[in-house]
Amino acid sequence: MEELKISSLFDLNQTIAKKLLEGLEYPWEAFERIDEFILMTGAELPKDKYEQIGDNIWAAKSAKIAPTAYLNGPLIIDEDAEIRHCAFIRGTAIVGKGAVVGNSTELKCTLLFNGVQVPHYNYVGNSVLGYKSHMGAGSITSNLKSDKSLVCINTGNNKMETGLKKFGAILGDYVEVGCNSVMNPGTVIGKHTNVYPLSMVRGYVPANSIYKNKNEVVCKV
Repeated sequence: MEELKISSLFDLNQTIAKKLLEGLEYPWEAFERIDEFILMTGAELPKDKYEQIGDNIWAAKSAKIAPTAYLNGPLIIDEDAEIRHCAFIRGTAIVGKGAVVGNSTELKCTLLFNGVQVPHYNYVGNSVLGYKSHMGAGSITSNLKSDKSLVCINTGNNKMETGLKKFGAILGDYVEVGCNSVMNPGTVIGKHTNVYPLSMVRGYVPANSIYKNKNEVVCKV
């Protein structure tokens, strides 16, 4: 399933986690390895640009971190990122260069590429968000099925088993998610796709599409 592969979804030059991802085939394979990667990478970050600000927490000196934000490691906050008022980072997270984690947004086991914006009341768990992807206010990734069964990805014609109990969403580069949308467990959205507000998304959404509802997904012209 080429469309689900890392090579089809992301520009790996736009993340500090390039070395982690380039050795994998599918992005969700990174979830069990992010902890180790952060610990290894954090210890090697140049001290003229980064500093350790807590237990297993490294932040770029150019990052802006509100005093009301809660940060838990392992965590890397890259250059020029912004962590706003009352953001809640539970740990096992990488916040890319110039990324924004906003008011009351919660991150957990998540990789944000450079330029990602999750700026208003978002929950992002067990997810990977590609370069300059954006989640509108109130949009969330749901990372656990109601019956607690393992997550599989439905591509329409096929289903791919992930072997994971917790898996939120994968957003390719430049994806735009409308306000108050829900990405159901195992959602994968291809590059340059727009999701309408108030959407409930499940399975694979092709690149260069507009998602209006599950029965109306149109190609961009």
